[in-house]
Amino acid sequence: MAAAHRPALPDRPALMYVLGINAYHGDVAAVLLRNGAVVAALEEERFTRIKHYAGFPTQSIQRCLEMAGIDGAQVAHVAISRDPKANLPQKALFALKKRPSPKLVLDRLRNQRAVRDVEGPLAEALGVSPDALPPVHNVEHHPAHLASAFFCSPFDEAAVAAIDGFGDFVSTSLATGRGNHLDVFDRTYFPHSLGMLYTAVTQHLGFLHYGDEFKVMGLAPYGNPTRVDEVRQLVNLVRGGTFELNLDYFRHWSDGVEMEWDEGYPSLGRVYADAMCDVLGPARDPDEELTQHHEDLAHSLQVVYEEAAFHILRGLYGRTGMRKLCLAGGCGMNSVANGKIRDNTPFDEVYIQPAAGDNGTALGAALWMWHQELGNPRRFVMEHAYWGTEYPDADVEAILDAAVPGRSDDDWRYTATTYNSPEETVEATADLLADGNVIGWFQGRMEWGSRALGNRSILADPSRADMRDLINLKIKFRERFRPFAPSILEERLEDYFVDPAPDPFMQQVYPVEPDKREGLPAITHVDGSGRLQTVAADENPLYHQLIGAFAERTGTPILLNTSFNENEPIVDTPEQAFACFHRTRMDAVVIGNTVVQRVPIEEPAVAGS
Repeated sequence: MAAAHRPALPDRPALMYVLGINAYHGDVAAVLLRNGAVVAALEEERFTRIKHYAGFPTQSIQRCLEMAGIDGAQVAHVAISRDPKANLPQKALFALKKRPSPKLVLDRLRNQRAVRDVEGPLAEALGVSPDALPPVHNVEHHPAHLASAFFCSPFDEAAVAAIDGFGDFVSTSLATGRGNHLDVFDRTYFPHSLGMLYTAVTQHLGFLHYGDEFKVMGLAPYGNPTRVDEVRQLVNLVRGGTFELNLDYFRHWSDGVEMEWDEGYPSLGRVYADAMCDVLGPARDPDEELTQHHEDLAHSLQVVYEEAAFHILRGLYGRTGMRKLCLAGGCGMNSVANGKIRDNTPFDEVYIQPAAGDNGTALGAALWMWHQELGNPRRFVMEHAYWGTEYPDADVEAILDAAVPGRSDDDWRYTATTYNSPEETVEATADLLADGNVIGWFQGRMEWGSRALGNRSILADPSRADMRDLINLKIKFRERFRPFAPSILEERLEDYFVDPAPDPFMQQVYPVEPDKREGLPAITHVDGSGRLQTVAADENPLYHQLIGAFAERTGTPILLNTSFNENEPIVDTPEQAFACFHRTRMDAVVIGNTVVQRVPIEEPAVAGS
């Protein structure tokens, strides 16, 4: 008998892995795509324990491979979000016209050489010989930003903007995104930059560390717009949606500002020129007390930045007619301005992925390669940020015993309780939060981006009037003025905020409803606003359950959420989580299903512990 005909089964689609990296810049990172979808997204600072780590993302690459269950030989393409050959005519023209200092030129050449000579570190990280490296592609910095904003968005078509300091000689770029293609149609070149404007005034205010701009954004609501006219002298808005810095007040373009991007903490020398002090007053020493003058200057800077940013975005709309916006770049992390985009521009939908800064260019480089270069269709939307490491088998009791022999020290006794299920853990944690305790919450996969979104978080009751000062001064050990974010059940968003849009990534600030502010003093900033995070049941079920359980006890569907760290990168491992808990005044830490509490030594131990 002849064999029955059996229809041929379709071939399983071949798996293709694309690795994107940001290297030799601030916030280096690695992202691994499997057939265009994110498998892992990691920032090197979490492993080196150096904030904003610059250099090469060796450990991030290795952990991406480990999480995907592959070796380096299975990576088909590597895309790095820098291109030393980009914008050469503009660089040459600038050098001819402006005659920058030799030091400025040498610093840039040294950094570009490191980017070009990436094969050795990359081969080591992938565990292959240099001869066996996959093709390595240079993706220009700003197209990588644009790709990170659009290709993982929920929009089929959108206007796209990237606004930052600088990358590959560009500070601002505009594009349209349609399907799997980006069309970049405008760029603003060095030395003009809104990011550099914000950095210069940040330094003038005495905040000198790399990444301190967000402190000024938090300080701004304490001030008044009394210095707006003076700050406006630093930047000129040009008809059509462009701008220029008044270079008399800046030195980044002429004097060879010191920059360090190799290995370790990135640094940036003084950006502002002496002439800025003639306009804004004497620069503040970092140890000098903050005064009303400084608060007013911070507020005025935020006002002028928003004027300029909305000017750019209105120009973008005028040239595209699109009402959906994707935004990236370091300035895309200005959550105060982001929450005002829909009120101040024609855009009615805004998407900003959680790593909009330079870390996100690793994501963008990989997506640019997959879509723009290889022509593959889109099928991935980034709806959550949980793309990092996880430690499901952590032995928390062993960590406790190793860190605190005998489970007590001079002041505290430590108790550990392991629950049988996540549901029991949620109920016990909600009880602790409702009783006014500050909790370290360590669950699941680590967040991608600079903000803790419910898996590496410090949590507290937002109705406690003393909670902000307690956490700032006794746990985070940082400036008193720094605000905290509310995590809110998505379904209750409109009950508590004015004209909000859901945002799972904590990228937008909105006014708290006036009748709710008095009851939420710990998360309502001095201007009545809050940088919200909406939590949906299908995006983070456990965190959603916890907020819901807290709401059942208190009537408030919101938790105060701040990153699980103390003057360090957000914790990565259970050991780091316990160490942070141990050296601060948190009341408990919850790692998986184990709750560790501290009890004053003079009190009796908790029964059953």
